[in-house]
Formats: sequence, C-alpha cells, structure tokens
Amino acid sequence: MEIDPVCGMKVDPQNPAGSYEYKGTTYYFCSTACLEDFKDDPKSYMG
Repeated sequence: MEIDPVCGMKVDPQNPAGSYEYKGTTYYFCSTACLEDFKDDPKSYMG
C-alpha cells in the first residue's frame, strides 16, 4: 500500500484514483481531488 500525500489515506498502487510523477517519484492518490490539489502545489506536500 502507498500513502496519499495529500490526505494520508492508504492507496492500492494497483488501483489508485490517480497517480503523478514528481521529481522521479510516483505518488498515488485516493481521489482525483487529492491528485489535483497535489498537482497545483506539490511542494506543499513534501516533508
């Protein structure tokens, strides 16, 4: 399982609502809303 960086939910990487590659790492999302929030400002969800 992966963790959605926006909301912290567990996400099955085989069946995510969305995924996005940022700086060489693929992130997985529980919903398209979380994916869009991440795309808008990925730096705010790092560390």
